[in-house]
Amino acid sequence: MSVLNEVSFRLSRRPRSVPRARAALHAVLGDWGAGEEALQTAELVLSELLTNALCVRVPSDRQVGVRIAHSMADGLLRLEVSDAGEGRPEIRSPGPDDMDGRGLLIVDALTHRWGVSPRLGGIGKTIWAELKAPDLRAGAEVAEMAAVTVRVGQSVRVWGEWRTVRSVRAERYATGGLAVVLGLDEGPPLRVPAAEPLAVRGCGVSSPRSSGEDTPD
Repeated sequence: MSVLNEVSFRLSRRPRSVPRARAALHAVLGDWGAGEEALQTAELVLSELLTNALCVRVPSDRQVGVRIAHSMADGLLRLEVSDAGEGRPEIRSPGPDDMDGRGLLIVDALTHRWGVSPRLGGIGKTIWAELKAPDLRAGAEVAEMAAVTVRVGQSVRVWGEWRTVRSVRAERYATGGLAVVLGLDEGPPLRVPAAEPLAVRGCGVSSPRSSGEDTPD
């Protein structure tokens, strides 16, 4: 697939990673000019793929990889979730009283196509789904980065908007953990844990192919 733009990042195997991935996807697609319907569909698909990956049995230290890419050639938005688990997920036929088993049914209904491929460069697999998105445009280079790596002059996605970073300082929480305080061009300072992943763009931001990973607490 000829890539127009892409973002890749890794997340810890925790339930909180699902809303984090959705927030990152929302920031990326917003930057690429996606409409509200496309945003909602893509977020639902990514949520189902990631939720399935978090249920797979893998070694405890393994993370989940996420890749978001858009092809100018075929107008497709591709969402990938990689895990270190074995097996191949299949569509199930849950009964009316079953509480789970509908994730891939949703993915199949909402996407142009989907499938499973061997995980590149490691054990496990990658579940991918493609949605028709011919109207997306090339946006500024965006990466998912730990807050501690953000620099003055870059922009971060907060409160649904892009804000330019005017100052960066580190401080300790009362519990001993490290926090980063970002002074922004508008609004109050942003105080977050040092390892908190943020959507960042501008001023030589790292290539989305090798963007930062979620660091376990």
